[in-house]
Amino acid sequence: MTTQPLLQPVRLGALELPNSVVMAPMTRARAHNGELAPTDLHATYYAQRATAGLIVTEGTWVSPDAIGFINVPGIYTDTQTAGWAKVTEAVHEAGGRIISQLGHVGAASHPDHLGGRLPAGPSAINPGEKSFTPSGPKDTLTPRAYTAAEIADTIVDYRHAAENARRAGFDGVELHAQVSHLIPQFLNPRLNQRTDAYGGSSEKRARFLLDILDAVSDVWGSDRIGVKMSPGWTSGTAFTADEETLADYDQLLKKLNDNNLAYLHLLGTPGTIEERIALFSRYRAHYQGNIVANLGFTQALGNEILDHGIVDAVSFGAPFIANPDLVERFAQGHPLADGDRDTHYAGHTEGYTDYPAFTAGWQGTSEVPAACKTRAEPSRVPEHRRSHTSISTTSL
Repeated sequence: MTTQPLLQPVRLGALELPNSVVMAPMTRARAHNGELAPTDLHATYYAQRATAGLIVTEGTWVSPDAIGFINVPGIYTDTQTAGWAKVTEAVHEAGGRIISQLGHVGAASHPDHLGGRLPAGPSAINPGEKSFTPSGPKDTLTPRAYTAAEIADTIVDYRHAAENARRAGFDGVELHAQVSHLIPQFLNPRLNQRTDAYGGSSEKRARFLLDILDAVSDVWGSDRIGVKMSPGWTSGTAFTADEETLADYDQLLKKLNDNNLAYLHLLGTPGTIEERIALFSRYRAHYQGNIVANLGFTQALGNEILDHGIVDAVSFGAPFIANPDLVERFAQGHPLADGDRDTHYAGHTEGYTDYPAFTAGWQGTSEVPAACKTRAEPSRVPEHRRSHTSISTTSL
């Protein structure tokens, strides 16, 4: 069990993980209540998967204005926070570690989510995405441009959400700064055409993310904060991973070295191991802190990229849906179950908590078999980190 790189312990900032398998954030749309609060069902779901080295929750709304997908929980009210406290308690009782992903879709929302109001974005430019509303997917509209006061209020919303995550007992937080959501909208020169302190150059477009990081770091400390980004993601005409975009992200990765984060969670692109190594080597050339690699990794690909020493952990999304005991299956060589895509975003227990572990006796319950429980071990230091002796221990 200790020969696979995926099964080796790793330290991400202040987070000591017993293995290098991260459960990626996945929208599952099970908050079927007016409060958009997590329920006992969420607690069961996450606790079933507590043998992951680290669980990252589904993206959770930092305010009512952040909403852009039906039945996704928030973390901006006391009721929501109390619901998440049940989740973290269940995960911790099962021996796991869990952090909250803080999200806001900005201009990628729709008036159907906002009581008829237009969503706001960095500029009044339609991102050309889809919003999943109560009556089905709808095209996004031209948003309002944020005022300076609204930007300040949104940063406060992130801080308040981070405070709620701390009250709920999470082990840290991750900022959702990927694909078409609000933070990438500010980073995008096609969508951010502001002429104030938050636009006009790549450095100014990055200020929104950096100001949010400062606010959240005041609550948590940077060594319990991750940021998930997708430099190579392409969608429509607004989000295009051209060389100019990638060069802007290169500079942002360099800047984030100053923040001593727990990790950067970076989306790769589908491809061969050679193509994945080339992309993550580019990221590594600019960022010396911990990197969690994401997108379409198999057990074999995950072990291989870790073995090359350019990333510190690998996150898995879809495999965790039908395999709550994914780490144990990796360790024992058990086959992976296939998930039912028709139930990914619909239903109650079906397709959510009713996938059994490979061993009998653990179905639809938050109780984790003793054989699956793990304890944190001393962190390993990958080869690429041994050469960066000037980095403070809080970033290791």
